Amino acid sequence: MNNLHALADLTLPASKKESQFCKDVISGLSDTPKKLHSKYFYDDKGDQLFQQIMAMPEYYLTRAELDIFSNQTASLAHAIQIEKGPFDLIELGAGDASKSKFLLRYLIEQRIDFTYRPIDISGHILKELEDNLTTAIPSLSIHSLEGEYFQMLEEATNNSQRRKVVLFLGGNIGNMEIDQAYTFCKDLRHRLNAGDIVLMGFDLKKNPHQILAAYNDQQGITAAFNLNLLTRINRELEGNLDISKFSHYQHYDPVTGACRSFLVSLENQKAMVCGNIVCFAENELIHMEVSQKFSRDQIADLAMTSGFINQHYLNDTNNWFTDVIWIAN
Repeated sequence: MNNLHALADLTLPASKKESQFCKDVISGLSDTPKKLHSKYFYDDKGDQLFQQIMAMPEYYLTRAELDIFSNQTASLAHAIQIEKGPFDLIELGAGDASKSKFLLRYLIEQRIDFTYRPIDISGHILKELEDNLTTAIPSLSIHSLEGEYFQMLEEATNNSQRRKVVLFLGGNIGNMEIDQAYTFCKDLRHRLNAGDIVLMGFDLKKNPHQILAAYNDQQGITAAFNLNLLTRINRELEGNLDISKFSHYQHYDPVTGACRSFLVSLENQKAMVCGNIVCFAENELIHMEVSQKFSRDQIADLAMTSGFINQHYLNDTNNWFTDVIWIAN
């Protein structure tokens, strides 16, 4: 039975009905099982909540990669072959650049000729990033790009003929299903020239209790982060979802390496979303996000299949996380 019904809702502006956000939400909530795109987590409140998540003691990922960038900065710089002349340092999903800032400062101190081009879907984050980096590293040449990864990567490529070094940090490759990760890496390679470099962060498979705790904190911050997307839908798409009737559920499968976030409907209910009535059954799930964990064999296969040479691993002191250098073949 169809669980989504369109209404003639004259109160919803046409611009909202035609927005990509509206289209993606309606498509996801009419799917089986229901799902929402994690890229929409990041409104102003979502940005704040994610900053809190990264500061949690359970959330080891940020600290692990920060360990690499703060203690192996020179190795990172030489691994991206700074001796080969000027380049554009393009960061996909730059966030607050708390990790890449170490590399940026080192490159400036070494008088390396490069331009930093952070890409993020959140204009709010990019504005804060520019303000902070201009203060912290005044001589940094920075050109921010707001939008989707590949659209902005193509813009950066069209605007400059320099060699490209692409950063994709934070284990963000894990926010895709495995088949999507392969497609992403192939698409990334398609937009680069031979000899261009990718520095990509991977969260490694480890004790499943440790992984689950990182996404199921007792403080409820991750739950609030997921539920905030429903609040955003209510605010921006004239929704009336009752947030109190949903709860957060986290699951980790140590065999596949997939750590998944869900929202669970606590009762049979209906809600208006973007001019449509959406029906939820009791205990029905909305799939919110996947955080994939990888083995080194999987990483090597991903590189080879996508057209990269798997050049070098840089691991944190606990061997929980790795930043990998790939060279476009």
